[in-house]
Amino acid sequence: MVGFGPADVPPSAAVKFVGAGTAACIADLLTFPLDTAKVRLQIQGEAAASASIGRVPASMYRGVFGTIITMVRTEGPLSLYSGLVAGLQRQMSFASVRIGLYDSVKQFYTRGSDHVSIGTRLLAGSTTGAMAVALAQPTDVVKIRFQAQTRSNEHTKRYCGTIDAYKTIAKEEGVRGLWKGTGPNIARSAIVNCTELVTYDFIKDMLLKSTPLTDNLPCHFVSAFGAGLCTTVIASPVDVVKTRYMNSAPGQYGSVLNCAAVMMTKEGPFAFYKGFMPSFLRLGSWNVVMFVTYEQLKRAMMAANPNSSTSVQSSEPA
Repeated sequence: MVGFGPADVPPSAAVKFVGAGTAACIADLLTFPLDTAKVRLQIQGEAAASASIGRVPASMYRGVFGTIITMVRTEGPLSLYSGLVAGLQRQMSFASVRIGLYDSVKQFYTRGSDHVSIGTRLLAGSTTGAMAVALAQPTDVVKIRFQAQTRSNEHTKRYCGTIDAYKTIAKEEGVRGLWKGTGPNIARSAIVNCTELVTYDFIKDMLLKSTPLTDNLPCHFVSAFGAGLCTTVIASPVDVVKTRYMNSAPGQYGSVLNCAAVMMTKEGPFAFYKGFMPSFLRLGSWNVVMFVTYEQLKRAMMAANPNSSTSVQSSEPA
């Protein structure tokens, strides 16, 4: 894949849309166990609700690799991929919008100008992030519910399958249950999207202008790794609250702010960085796989269809 050079013709919006969703699914397939470990670590501390909704005791997990080993030993290796179907559904709808449409929205805000300010990039990232959440929220809710659900005790399982999860949530919690946690998820998505895409944009531009690196694999790798680190540091508190709230039993928390307040009161400020290491390992590796794959997929699709063209000129990574 490294052999694909920068395309002579900028990729169309459709190429970016399909490429982003496909690249995100590939990244999810490779990093999903880290995401599951992150969720399990993030929900620790909610021992009071463990018996009723099938979670494990708060003291069961120790670190990202300890969590993975414990899950494999007590629940089997497939537990690391619990919720994968919903996760892939999420990426095809979520990443396609938030990443694939980023360049188009950015060009819309600049009205075709070659000069793109940081403010415009942040605005474009916030816009596509919010749009993606509005579309993909139900898939995120189901994914997290499955990742938090233990497989070791059949009597405590909440859902039998992905379709059953959608139906059960809608039946027991109403259709609004499928959009539970939309507020914190929009906040998280805006933060992640802005940090991830703008940081990738900025690092890539800096490397191309200030170093011998060209627009190819090494440049994409460094830019993606830096974006993953920055995103993890900034987004972790919102991500933990989002995970806790979306996975909570009906009535467990009065609101998102109540969830955050309970965490602060009972577990202290470090609770907002629970699962930080798996979050970093997952986001860092996910960003590297996704952006490198995305860049190459765009070029491959353009090479396969040399007659395609677009009126939108863009040198950004989307």
